[in-house]
Amino acid sequence: MTNALTKQTPIDYTIVKNQIDNSGLEKVGLASIREIVRLVNEIETEAGEKYVRMEMGVPGLPPAKVGIEGEIEALRSGVASKYPMIDGVDILKKEIARFVKNFINIDVEERCCVPTVGSMQGGFASFLVSCRRDVKKDTTLFIDPGFPVQKMQHKVLGLKYETFDVYNYRGDKLKAKLEEYLEKGNISTILYSNPNNPSWICFTEKELQIIGELATKYDVIIMEDLAYFAMDFRKDLSKPGVAPYQPTVANYTDNYIMLISSSKSFSYAGQRIGMMVISNKLYTRRFADLKRFYKTDEFGHSMIYGAIYSLSSGTSHSAQYGLAAILKAANDGDFNFIEEVKEYGERAKIMKKMFTDNGFEIVYDMDENEPLADGFYFTFSYPGINGVDLLEKLLYYGISAIALATTGSDRTEGLRACVSQIQRSQFDDLEERLKAFNKDHSK
Repeated sequence: MTNALTKQTPIDYTIVKNQIDNSGLEKVGLASIREIVRLVNEIETEAGEKYVRMEMGVPGLPPAKVGIEGEIEALRSGVASKYPMIDGVDILKKEIARFVKNFINIDVEERCCVPTVGSMQGGFASFLVSCRRDVKKDTTLFIDPGFPVQKMQHKVLGLKYETFDVYNYRGDKLKAKLEEYLEKGNISTILYSNPNNPSWICFTEKELQIIGELATKYDVIIMEDLAYFAMDFRKDLSKPGVAPYQPTVANYTDNYIMLISSSKSFSYAGQRIGMMVISNKLYTRRFADLKRFYKTDEFGHSMIYGAIYSLSSGTSHSAQYGLAAILKAANDGDFNFIEEVKEYGERAKIMKKMFTDNGFEIVYDMDENEPLADGFYFTFSYPGINGVDLLEKLLYYGISAIALATTGSDRTEGLRACVSQIQRSQFDDLEERLKAFNKDHSK
């Protein structure tokens, strides 16, 4: 291995070094996703070279056409001049309830189905209510690794949280680990994503049952982040009303809120619309401590007319009709949204092999005893270099990612790669840059 980073790098060494020095970042490897985006944009502009960009989880496929047509029709009908109902337009609430039944096999009432300004707002609103329902329960438990912004939301709100990396506590080990936290009595909510961002692990039915049963035992609300809905491509989850279904903790507890995103599964990120689904029983539960902040002690009413109302007065009117059209097409069997996004899994399979062929290793690689799926994300490391340093070194080779250290992961040697922005036409560039990196850094 060379003692110092060679200055003969695919991206001009001096340009990268100067941009890093001028970025104001104390440590590039610990930068947020958006800070990495800004830095790489500036390097690309000055160097005139295109990066293989794996730092930001944004769709890389065209939006669902049926949604665009539905939204255009709604705009032409004049909805842009009207405030939407805060809890959502009727047709969308109906299709959300149908979607949950068809693809998750869970029965929910339409009133419990609420559009939000993306799952980001859904999470923010959920924290505002779930973490204030009981004065003794003031802390969220993150089953990590996870989406860093959700912890940022806690800091903005002044809420407490605890966290642990789940990778070493899979299967039966998960129960004892969760009870370490739940026995304290201060945990209000548990949050995880499934499939997981950034590791792409997927919880098994056994693990979901453990989480659900403990949520009921300790009266904890589970926030299930389904940002990558049905994108475990090892199973065919694409047929409405036909098993297998998207796995969910809702099979094992009534204490749940699902956050279902339209950004990745439907490539509809720009319209900022997601779905919050509250269990029928949780919606009507009453918590006296909610009246410290809201007019009522009913959970669902506080969520909609307290938290969501104060955040945005509802969700974009036309986008609601666009999403309703997407869901109706999926519910009716006219739109196979999973087939549309399988490309991500195919890209991941090719890219992972490029990395491992050039000295890199996959960090999170198993779901208990089953190999991890190929999907929207994968994680990688390079022997002898920690993740924070690896991120910075890769910038000189025209490759960007984010450090697992920023996601609550214990695997600080690793980085998270998102495949969505990588076009197949860039594969040759990626392979050549990985070869160059390996040549410069291998022992």
